[in-house]
Amino acid sequence: MKKFFQGIKTDMRFKTAGPGHKLTEDARNTVSNEKLTETPKSRSTSTDGAQVAAAAAAMARMEQNQAKSRSLTSHDIIKAQVKKELEAEAAARETEASTSHKGPVSVVTEEHTNLSVSGVYFNCPLTGATLTRDQREAHIREAILLHVSKDPVMASIMQIHTFNRDQEKVKLGTETIAKYLENIYSYPDEAKYQKIKLANRVFQERIRCLEGAHEFFEAIGFEKKTLPVPEQETTEDFYVLKEEVLANLDDLKQHKNKLLSMEPIKAKLDRQPCVFQPSPQASQFELPSDFYNLTIDDIKREQKQRTEVAERHAMLRTKAMREREEQREMRKYNYTLLRIRLPDGYILQGTFYARERVSALFDFVREALQNYWLPFEVLAPGGHRLADETVAFNECGLVPAALLTFRWDPGVMADVEAAGAKGSTGTILKPELLSFIQTLP
Repeated sequence: MKKFFQGIKTDMRFKTAGPGHKLTEDARNTVSNEKLTETPKSRSTSTDGAQVAAAAAAMARMEQNQAKSRSLTSHDIIKAQVKKELEAEAAARETEASTSHKGPVSVVTEEHTNLSVSGVYFNCPLTGATLTRDQREAHIREAILLHVSKDPVMASIMQIHTFNRDQEKVKLGTETIAKYLENIYSYPDEAKYQKIKLANRVFQERIRCLEGAHEFFEAIGFEKKTLPVPEQETTEDFYVLKEEVLANLDDLKQHKNKLLSMEPIKAKLDRQPCVFQPSPQASQFELPSDFYNLTIDDIKREQKQRTEVAERHAMLRTKAMREREEQREMRKYNYTLLRIRLPDGYILQGTFYARERVSALFDFVREALQNYWLPFEVLAPGGHRLADETVAFNECGLVPAALLTFRWDPGVMADVEAAGAKGSTGTILKPELLSFIQTLP
């Protein structure tokens, strides 16, 4: 398995290495020159300008023809109405452009240069590449298909578990295939187990629908044949096991075990761990749109809900109403950005799924500590200790971002001091993290 993954990483690095350059050239200068020669995208403003000019001319004519009969108040009303119409047209164009794109849209209407994190990224377990959300599926599919020629059995097994979304169907299908293989190596002299009729109802319902199943049968030694049906004048399609496969039945056992033990290949969330200098701005967050799970309709509903805030707070809400509102809030975010203020003032930052358990935070912090074996506590923004590590972040109010506080376990520190030893002082993070320390924007 490790050799297979290593081969994938090598090929993908070579494939995505980009254009080469001469040894006498400075690669950095080449990149800079390319950036300098890029032509910025032009923005279409002619339509808006024409509309503004036409509106101004129309307003001027109205002022000239009706100046004597209109008061200052009437002039202001006309001017405000023209401005309102122009803004409505511009908003309609923006809405039309936004609806032409599928998927969640950004809830940030302005460009921010001081984002707390540039976005949400993932790591491919096969190639080690860093990917955006939109790149994940295509990259993993390409990485698997790229190595069909090198290890067709393993590649086809990964196809079955990764390319098919319904994991219940995958489980049922792989268990059925495993039963076919078990019959073959358990009863090698039984010719009936060495053929699989494709028109069989069980095969059609459980296996034929799985992407990668055909590739798996071919990879382990089956070939597709059309055979006559005994005592009938018709033919049917079968998978027939090649004779040479029977000479080494142990391979079939290994293929079966790999098929049953494989998990879907998924891109892993990149925590993007980083350390910041002590800063009073640690509790201020500016998040990119990747953190939100809102569509255009959601945004409109959110605006409507904000106008009803006063009314909701003015009336007595039932427990069911409060729970529905809490559930809606929890579904609003996909990810959360957490910062942990350390005893030495440094700030450790990482990205998490909003529905991950608090235990993921403790693992993240523990991996960053020099003395990772010492027990510690994490305090929520309100000052209470996060004691239940099985609770999800969105269930304990730590989304879409939060500043937490780290402290060593008081009981352990008391025992250390009572023994006459010095407590943990100075920098507590690993040197490799501190070598890339940053300043909060």
